[in-house]
Amino acid sequence: QVQLVESGGGLVQAGGSLRLSCAASGRTFSSYAMGWFRQAPGKEREFVAAIRRTGGITYYADSVKGRFTISRDNAKNTVYLQMNSLKPEDTAVYYCAAPASYSLTDYSRPRNYDYWGQGTQVTVSS
Repeated sequence: QVQLVESGGGLVQAGGSLRLSCAASGRTFSSYAMGWFRQAPGKEREFVAAIRRTGGITYYADSVKGRFTISRDNAKNTVYLQMNSLKPEDTAVYYCAAPASYSLTDYSRPRNYDYWGQGTQVTVSS
């Protein structure tokens, strides 16, 4: 059974940085893409970033492009989200997600992901 465990959230001032980690277990990590999503109170879950299985191709939401970086270490079964220049509007619960399929047609759609972590809270104060 696939398990995803996020860590690294917290409270940070605007302009600060955080790095989220997501440790995966239960299957061959390197065979699948990984994604990060977030959900703010009263809002729908939204795409943040995704990375293909080899790590060579990444995708970002326009709102985080240039500030966030997704990466993965297949030897450690871990995907990361480095978040710089944080803004109050980045405040949300951040989720790590993984698909059941080897490839996706759209890496930004939450419905294309089958496994989710429990989430980690990121709060950015102004």
